[in-house]
Amino acid sequence: MSHIGTVKSIPKEHRYAFLNMPAPASYVAGLGRGASGFTTRSDIGPAREGPSAETIADAMAKRGEEIPDPEQFQDPDNERNLFAGTVYEADDEEADRIWESVDQRMDERRRVRREAAEAEAAAKERANNPKLQTQFADLKRGLSSLKDSDWDSIPDAGNLTGKRRKHNMRLEENQSGKMYAVSDSVMAGMAQRTQLLGELDAQDAGAETPAPGTDGTMTDFVSIGNARDRVLSLKLDQASKDATNGSSTSIDPRGYMTALNSQVLQTDAQIGDIKQARQLLQNLIQSNPKHPPGWIAAASLEVHAKKMVQARKIIAEGCEKCPKSEDVWFHAAELNTPENAKRILARAVEHVPQSVKIWLKAADLESDINAKRRVLRKALEFIPNSVRLWKETVNLEDDPEDARILLSRAVEVIPTSVELWLTLARLETPDKAKQVLNSARQKIPTSHEIWIAAGRLAEQSPSAVSEVKVEEDPEVRRKLATQVDRLIKTAVNSLTKHQAVLSREQWLQEAEKVEAEGSPLTAQAIVKATIHLDIEEEDRRTVWLEDAERAAKGDFFEVARAVFVVLIESFPTSPSVWRKAAEFEKAHGTPEAVQDILMKGAEHCPHAEVLWLMAAKEKWTGGDVVGAQQILSKAFEQNEDSESIFLAAAKIAAETNETEAAQQILQKARTQANTDRVWMKSAVLERQLGLLDEALKTLDEAIRRFPSFDKLHMIKGQILDQKGDIPAARTAYAQGCRSCPKSVPLWILSARLEEKAGVTIKARSLLEKGRLYSPKNDILWAESVKIEERAGSTQQAKSLLSRAMQDCPTSPLLWSMAIFLENQQQRKGRSVDALKKAGEHPAVIIAVARLFWAERKVEKTRQWMQNAITADPDWGDAWGWWLKFERQHGEVERQEAVIQKCEAAAPHHGPVWQVVSKDLNNVGKSTRDILELVSQAVE
Repeated sequence: MSHIGTVKSIPKEHRYAFLNMPAPASYVAGLGRGASGFTTRSDIGPAREGPSAETIADAMAKRGEEIPDPEQFQDPDNERNLFAGTVYEADDEEADRIWESVDQRMDERRRVRREAAEAEAAAKERANNPKLQTQFADLKRGLSSLKDSDWDSIPDAGNLTGKRRKHNMRLEENQSGKMYAVSDSVMAGMAQRTQLLGELDAQDAGAETPAPGTDGTMTDFVSIGNARDRVLSLKLDQASKDATNGSSTSIDPRGYMTALNSQVLQTDAQIGDIKQARQLLQNLIQSNPKHPPGWIAAASLEVHAKKMVQARKIIAEGCEKCPKSEDVWFHAAELNTPENAKRILARAVEHVPQSVKIWLKAADLESDINAKRRVLRKALEFIPNSVRLWKETVNLEDDPEDARILLSRAVEVIPTSVELWLTLARLETPDKAKQVLNSARQKIPTSHEIWIAAGRLAEQSPSAVSEVKVEEDPEVRRKLATQVDRLIKTAVNSLTKHQAVLSREQWLQEAEKVEAEGSPLTAQAIVKATIHLDIEEEDRRTVWLEDAERAAKGDFFEVARAVFVVLIESFPTSPSVWRKAAEFEKAHGTPEAVQDILMKGAEHCPHAEVLWLMAAKEKWTGGDVVGAQQILSKAFEQNEDSESIFLAAAKIAAETNETEAAQQILQKARTQANTDRVWMKSAVLERQLGLLDEALKTLDEAIRRFPSFDKLHMIKGQILDQKGDIPAARTAYAQGCRSCPKSVPLWILSARLEEKAGVTIKARSLLEKGRLYSPKNDILWAESVKIEERAGSTQQAKSLLSRAMQDCPTSPLLWSMAIFLENQQQRKGRSVDALKKAGEHPAVIIAVARLFWAERKVEKTRQWMQNAITADPDWGDAWGWWLKFERQHGEVERQEAVIQKCEAAAPHHGPVWQVVSKDLNNVGKSTRDILELVSQAVE
């Protein structure tokens, strides 16, 4: 362990070996003694940006010096302009190798003489401007004779700053007073201010503070401050005098503040970005002055920086450097005033006479129409094949004859322009227009636009067919439609021959476009000729029905009508096609067209009962009862045992007070058809006529035949209730509930009968029993809640409703009831939950509308009422609530509008609507009358 404290001796020749080693990358000299690294100006470069190349060139020109050529030092390997896109091939490589060998040989011949000249020049330079290190070269060489002991005797470089600071403090303490050296900036400011103090009083100099300096100057800071205030006062007085005298420096305070508000202040970051972008673009246009986008970008940057003069100067230089670029000339015209822009564009057309953009810009700058014409016609001399120039020239002509002459010349110069041909045809008379279009078809056989224009021309000039107007004579319209159909069919064949036919979707789009432009026959002809393209045989019916529906939704009714014509021709035995066509004509056509389609459909599909019934209904609603009966008579010939036709005939007879005929029809129907609905309608008719005993006999026979038809039991119970025989009615309902245990209306009628008789407990039990057969039925739950409400048990009603909503969580009927069972403060929150859980059902929407109604928010209530009708127009209760609201808050016009909309919708459902419409006292009443009664009944 004795060797631990020993120090191994190191030979002197190896003691300073680290001096020959490179320092580490992060080494900082003296870091251990508190020193730190620093950076000088030479490391980071000058503080300000140097002058630009343009500034240097201007200064050299003023001094008469020669301006260097920027292309002087162009790298020959960096090809530009003409050779910028060439490929470096093997021949180029061999040529470069030969030239390089020649250069090397010539360089060897001149090497000795060149090296001697370089050595002589270097010697002269060293003699005239010796370097600092060469002046101490002899001393540095003498350092090689120093021994190691001499190096060891050199003291370490300590921290001398503290010693120097202490020495200076001792000097200050030995001095009798303090000294302050006046800075050069203060002296310079004093000299400048002295020139402006001619009017100052010398006695206001103030107390002097002598400051003996090295040059004996005395400084008085008080006088300097007073002088500064006096100079500022003089300047303000002078500005005030100028404003009073009406000088140009006067300022409007309001206008000045407005100008300040309109100024867009740029942040330091934005200014820095602009400077950086300016430098980059300056480098770009200097390195590649033939690049037009660079000049445009540089000018745009100056415009963004609000330096229009500099922008115009840059773009003007760009025009000189890139005279063949139309974009540079156009941008230069945009940046200048109209007068200067005209001169710029005049120079531009000398360099780029084929630029349509330049000529159009020059024409736009002219304010006189004649001047515009001259410019455009001059442009056509240079660019006769420009369609746009011809269009602009023609648009300037006020006289159609002059425009026609110009277009005649235009189609001679540009025979392949469809637009010019069509424009010329529109300016010609119908006969000459046909010749123009024929010539156009010969020149451009692949253009479908020309064929469509020919079809439109044929449609708009019916004089070739007849002198009578098309709208006044259907026969003329038919002949004209045939002519247009033949023309479009020829067009499709011709285009197919030249392999220029469009797809089916494109043809339909063209048909819609033609219809929008006012040519329905041409649109229909296009559909008839092209709708069969690109479609399989088995998919035609489905796809064509979708096309018709889409066209109808887009308000292209003629296109949809043509699609239905093709459908009927292709599927004449399909009742659904005839029915869709009739529904379309009913919505967008005339009653005559509907009747025509239905009768043709009945002829092609004689066993389609729905077509016969629709035709009879159209006749009946139109007021032609005899015509409806005749149609039903024809329907009986084709459908002897049809239940629907029997019932329709009986209904028409009953509505027209022909009760005996209606009874005979139903009696015959019971024999031939013998269906449950026929027996039910017979009993209903007898009940309406007051023949209650006969109705009961009919019902007994019907129940014996059809015991599972719940409506028979319901009607029997209602008749017995009407007669006042409660036990018999209870028995009838009980028999119906046993035969039809899942009939919800039967259970409800039975419960209401018990409630009417005062046995509320039995009514509850009946509804409970009905829920066992029909679980999760919201109608039964709602009836139970209503019974409790009518009995005055509000808490019991809420409890039942809570159970009901657990069983039917998405029932709109239950949610609409839950809203009004809550306290008034909680109803809004409940309505939000109802809309989320029950969806867009009219019952929930009406409940929300009633909340707004209670808050007297009229417009919002009206909007929600409209939303309820939009959700389901067949929900009659919503119409009743809307009319009730309008009766209270709306005008007569609004009330009438609601009634008319309801008549058009013809609703049939809704709890209150069904009760009112099926009441015997309301039999035969119109929709208007039923709506009035429903609006009074809803609550």
